[in-house]
Amino acid sequence: MAEIHGVCDERFEALALELSKSIDDGEDCGASICVHHKGEVVVDLWGGFADAERTRPWEADTLVNVWSTTKTMTFVCALILADRGELDLDAPVARYWPEFAQAGKEGVLVRHVLGHTAGLSGLDELFVDEEITQWDRVCEALAAQAPWWEPGTASGYHALTQGNLIGEIVRRITGITIGQWFAAEVAAPLGADFFIGLPESEEHRVSLVIPLNEVIPEGAPGDSIAMRSFRSPRLHSSAPLNRWWRAAEVPAANGHGNAASVALVQSLITGRGQVGGTRLLSEATVDRVFETQADGTDLVLGLPMRMGMGYGLSSSLLPIGDRACFWGGYGGSFIFMDQEAELTVAYMMNMMRNGLVGDTRGFGHVFNATLAVSV
Repeated sequence: MAEIHGVCDERFEALALELSKSIDDGEDCGASICVHHKGEVVVDLWGGFADAERTRPWEADTLVNVWSTTKTMTFVCALILADRGELDLDAPVARYWPEFAQAGKEGVLVRHVLGHTAGLSGLDELFVDEEITQWDRVCEALAAQAPWWEPGTASGYHALTQGNLIGEIVRRITGITIGQWFAAEVAAPLGADFFIGLPESEEHRVSLVIPLNEVIPEGAPGDSIAMRSFRSPRLHSSAPLNRWWRAAEVPAANGHGNAASVALVQSLITGRGQVGGTRLLSEATVDRVFETQADGTDLVLGLPMRMGMGYGLSSSLLPIGDRACFWGGYGGSFIFMDQEAELTVAYMMNMMRNGLVGDTRGFGHVFNATLAVSV
């Protein structure tokens, strides 16, 4: 059996066995799992390899691109600014970003951006690969563009554009990039080993993702919102293999961390605003996470989704409870928080599988094995 390292409360031994089996079976190459339960770290496991050739072991401090799990870090940034009274989640985006009011977007609210209901799930202008990292150009295109549907009426997964939208709001308020603000105001006080924009100094710790063979479909009959969203911004799953991707700030998708750092930050939600004695949010602001922003078939994912203030909420697709929320990343990463169970579960890996917001390894195996013994 594949050797697994770290610490694991005996109640959660199934997680160590699950990770070992997944590596042996080739479902995983290298991965990490972290669980916080009732304020304690009860699982912090890692195993396998940091490279596709399986020559370099995955270590305790290995970092990997977690794709859309990065979005949960941007949600925390927005919530903290709201908690401090610097951002009103119910205000128009144009209050902070005046140019955004173009093309009939005067009524688009900050919460529409967080809930994927802003109508800007893709770009009219074609952005491909490295062009996605051109911050000002992408934001100018978003500001000039008309919504693809009436904002606030339905969700349409903003796979890459949400990061620019939230990030530009943060920049307009704070005067610095969201990666810089996250590092100073979230990662530093918590001691979280997570980066939005990876410094050169941390490159030696990176496990490059093992990309999918296929590319998101470039087109299909018709001109649906889903196909338009996949068409631009246009990105291949091999993007994280390039330093230009890792160095840039793409706050919807290029965060680098591991299960321990993701679980640490997102335990702010589970802990109603605090982790290990460090409070960054009030309970009242955390409560806003559970306000439904959309409930129905997502126009991009084509799945029944209930969107909260950023996070996914309990739905027919994933019935997780009224005080629980989640998100996942392209290829498999997964984060889950349940206030009632006092439970945070994170799974980060390098081998990508099909799934735009996670796959069955995190959503199924890890999640179910944890839930079975935590309540």
